[in-house]
Amino acid sequence: MLQAGLDLIDQGFTVFDADLHLVAWNRAFMRLLDFPDHLAFEGASFESFIRYNAQRGEYGSEDPERHIAARVAAAHSFAPHDLERVRPDGRVLRVVGQPLPGHGFVTLYSDITEQRRAESVIREQNASLERRVAERTEALHRSEQQMRLITDSIPALVAYVDASRSYRYVNRGYREWFRLDPSRPGAISAREFLGAATYEGIKDHVARAFAGNAVSFAYELDRVDGSRVRVRTSLIPDVAPNGQVAGCFELTFDITEHVRSQELLMRAQKMEALGQLTGGLAHDFNNLLTVIIGNLGLLVEGRGGADTRQGTTQGTTQELAAPALQAARRGAELIRRLLSFARQQPLQARAVQAQQALANVATLVRRSLPQAVDLVLAGAAPGTAPWAWADPAELETALLNLIINARDAMGDQALAEGPAGGQVHLRTSSETLDAEAAARLQLEPGAYVRFDVQDNGCGMDAATRAKVFEPFFTTKPAGVGTGLGLAMVYGFVRQSGGAVDVASAPGEGCTVSLWLPACPPPEDGADTPNADGVRPALAPPQGLALLVEDDAAVREVVRRYLLELGYVVLEADNGVEAQAMLVATPGIVLLLTDVVMPGGVDGRDLGREARDLHGVPQVLLMSGHAPTRADAVGLPLLRKPFSREQLAHALLAVAAPLSAPAPAPAPASALKAAPTPANPGRGSAL
Repeated sequence: MLQAGLDLIDQGFTVFDADLHLVAWNRAFMRLLDFPDHLAFEGASFESFIRYNAQRGEYGSEDPERHIAARVAAAHSFAPHDLERVRPDGRVLRVVGQPLPGHGFVTLYSDITEQRRAESVIREQNASLERRVAERTEALHRSEQQMRLITDSIPALVAYVDASRSYRYVNRGYREWFRLDPSRPGAISAREFLGAATYEGIKDHVARAFAGNAVSFAYELDRVDGSRVRVRTSLIPDVAPNGQVAGCFELTFDITEHVRSQELLMRAQKMEALGQLTGGLAHDFNNLLTVIIGNLGLLVEGRGGADTRQGTTQGTTQELAAPALQAARRGAELIRRLLSFARQQPLQARAVQAQQALANVATLVRRSLPQAVDLVLAGAAPGTAPWAWADPAELETALLNLIINARDAMGDQALAEGPAGGQVHLRTSSETLDAEAAARLQLEPGAYVRFDVQDNGCGMDAATRAKVFEPFFTTKPAGVGTGLGLAMVYGFVRQSGGAVDVASAPGEGCTVSLWLPACPPPEDGADTPNADGVRPALAPPQGLALLVEDDAAVREVVRRYLLELGYVVLEADNGVEAQAMLVATPGIVLLLTDVVMPGGVDGRDLGREARDLHGVPQVLLMSGHAPTRADAVGLPLLRKPFSREQLAHALLAVAAPLSAPAPAPAPASALKAAPTPANPGRGSAL
């Protein structure tokens, strides 16, 4: 039973007594060491097993007897041992021997070939892994060095900031700009190197970036060398897989030179535009002044005597004065349009029936179009025609410019080649712009009236469309057109709170669309201008008027107008003198003052003082160039130059509130207006 149990063990097993004779063994011993069965018997010597191995070369090719003697001597020492043998067939055996005191020793033989093979594979894999890790580490190190070299070479600040707002990486730019150590990014504080004031200005942008929004913003900062630079910083959030912001990448560029270059370019463009403007104005005004100077010079020289054709002096005087007056009015109209283009000319906006405006322009221009051009006016359904809020004269002028441009764009060749000749379509419609559509036109969402002028002419490419609204830009031949038409249209529409849109392509014609704010129609019986834009002529109220104008020649002309309208006139050539007259002279019913005057008191200040402190019931400003200002609300403005009739209409408008129903009682602190004196009749200046 003992032997059967030993034979079931996978490990080899032997017991040798004190004389090194075999006492016990199992089959695994014979199999693992490949011994023949006849070697194993009770009492077999230890030396017989060693000699068998030596003779078959398991210990090498050296002297077998020496190996036998050495191994038998080692066994007689009965010392514990644990060793491994590699047999000729490649199997690895582990031999573990333990002495049996006074009785020999017991030995276990284990086949550890697969274990050692697995260990060898693991060792090789570990070595390979270590080599790969070392290679990757070296590659990563080289990559980090290359990345730092790249970021250090970029002429910008590059950094990474973690979610706790601590710097984890900064490039060499931080050392050059602020003398910070890139090897110790955790010690860097943005508030310290930027300064508290600069940091306060940008912290809202930083907060937006850490909320998950990419931001870009410009600001100024001071570098350690004392220079103040303009920079632009972009912050890109680093979003983790869980959706949280793990940090931000920062890129900051010095844009000081870029901004300076832009400013120089804009200055050069302004100078170029000024040169073009000066040349265009010089051409037009020299023509106008030639007519004025020539005709007035003849009048001054007394050429208005005998008229051989009519026999009267009046006829010749009329012939000389009329062209001069017409040229002067053309000059005033040119200045008015230039100011409108510059958005510095107050508009006289009111409710305009869009379809009627188109009809008026169509009637005006139809006869000036070639026979081959068909002007098509799209009609609106009764009661559906929209109303726009705009200056009617400016609107009709803008539409007229667009129609003339359409005519010129078609040209003789295009008209000859077209199957149906040239066509210009005029349309108007009501449009409601949502936020997206309004943003494309740079408008506020809401209701608008759209005017379309469409032609089937040569069209425009993208480069021409980009410059079409620039002043003095024209595609027409030299000497044809001034290049101000579309620029004035653009200025008028933008000043009116609208937008201009151009759709065109080469060979496909052009559609110019004007978008103007919509408004409800005026109430029935409202006081609106007639078809000519002029209110009915009525005699303005009369009384004592204070005229304030620093230009003596202008003051003389306006004084005559007031005298002819029945006023008694006081004159002042500056605001300070006028203030003294307001204090010293009661009963002034009209203050007519220029806006821009020397002495530190302009017309607006003087007008408010006359109205609020001295109770002057009628205040009218006049100016040839008066940009609109919010503090001018309530003070009507008459644009120079003006005629006596235009002055009379303006005075009627100023006097209108006097005949309106009495307003609600003013607060106790308000000053009462001075009583209007009796009409003194036509008189001379005091």
